[in-house]
Amino acid sequence: MDTIALLSHSSPASVVAYRSGVAVTAAQFLSDARHLAKGLPDSRHVLNVCADRYQFTVGLAACLMSQRVSLLPSTHTPQVIAQLAAFAPDAFCLTDDPHCDIELPQVYFPDRFAGPARDASAECFSIPGIPTTQLAAVVFTSGSTGSPVPYKKTWGLLARCIQNGAPRLGLADGRSHAIIGTVPGQHMYGFESTVLLALLSGNAFCAERPFYPADVAAAVNGVPRPRALVTTPIHLRTLITSEVEFPPVDLVMSATAPLSRELAREVENRYQTSLLEIYGSTETGQIALRRTADTAAWRLWPGVRLSIVNEQVFAQGGHIEQLTPMCDVLEITGEEEFLLHGRTADLVNVAGKRSSFGYLNAQLNAIPGVLDGAFFLREGLSGSTGVTRLGAVVVAPGLSAAMLTDLLRQRIDPVFLPRPLLMVEQLPRNATGKLPQQALQGFADRQLRINESQ
Repeated sequence: MDTIALLSHSSPASVVAYRSGVAVTAAQFLSDARHLAKGLPDSRHVLNVCADRYQFTVGLAACLMSQRVSLLPSTHTPQVIAQLAAFAPDAFCLTDDPHCDIELPQVYFPDRFAGPARDASAECFSIPGIPTTQLAAVVFTSGSTGSPVPYKKTWGLLARCIQNGAPRLGLADGRSHAIIGTVPGQHMYGFESTVLLALLSGNAFCAERPFYPADVAAAVNGVPRPRALVTTPIHLRTLITSEVEFPPVDLVMSATAPLSRELAREVENRYQTSLLEIYGSTETGQIALRRTADTAAWRLWPGVRLSIVNEQVFAQGGHIEQLTPMCDVLEITGEEEFLLHGRTADLVNVAGKRSSFGYLNAQLNAIPGVLDGAFFLREGLSGSTGVTRLGAVVVAPGLSAAMLTDLLRQRIDPVFLPRPLLMVEQLPRNATGKLPQQALQGFADRQLRINESQ
């Protein structure tokens, strides 16, 4: 049977994680995972919502060792949990939150470690090999109806994606990088780039998930170099605009939303580092990267190739086992390279003129004084001509809506000017910095009702 080791750390003293700056060895990690696996209920499906990245990863490892399947939905709303329970009726929730309100049978993680402390050094150090065909996780993405769509991930698929990509990231050079993530381990980007990347390429992850600039700086400063920061464009914008003194970071990785070349260059110049942008999807996992400050072209993971079938771009090869359709507008420019022109669902047509939300959002956020902003298409909102109008919500404390409209007029075609343009204090972004159109439209509707009542 073909297997891939759960850990690439060959020594029991190798560091797998840092918790509050304290190193956790491979021996301790495996001991914790084995101990947890023995105490889990006799169910196959596990919803792992542990906020502590170490406890989440121990839970993942315990599931892999005991052939349980980790369920990783993008949100934990009551509706999603109900749909999850219908998908896997035996599912239970593994949590480190004593006030967790998820309506599934719960296992409180700290209780699994009650009792006298265990001496991991006294146990035999043996790294388990996980069958490549073993179902490791089911990840979910919202379909056109908003219902979670499941995608099964075998251990072989997940592991090969990391093993192929780590050298491209410069994280398989024999040095143990400390990986700090501002994104949760449950979401595909954080799952691959913090948890799996540490386990499968000899690196170590930081258990904390800092959010505010001072917390991010403290987390980075609390681990040894070389350091890699896994984050998002919205977090990078916040870091750049803050006055927090940032410690040296050797690599920055970004994903979940388009990153402008201007922001990439500003990050590299400010922090004297390299910034790599990751491209992937729930369906394929990570498949490409680029150094955004230098080039617009994306370079594919080893073995992954793109092809066009009936005007649709597909990916296959490498860790992608089946021909998989891409939901983005891609231009193939070479055997290993492509350009990204936006998401298929991102395209917008107003009065016969075409653009994309990605382009419009980039122009909006490039205006000095705009801290965050996004366009949206509001159903039923049209002018006297019946032409659908775009709206936008913007965080720009020093600008008025009129001033912002004049500045936008210099950057985009007038047909795309937002009506309404709502000035707000904060956008309803999720834990990975994404802003789903459905959530944005609902947020805008509430803001409009508030404005009308005033």
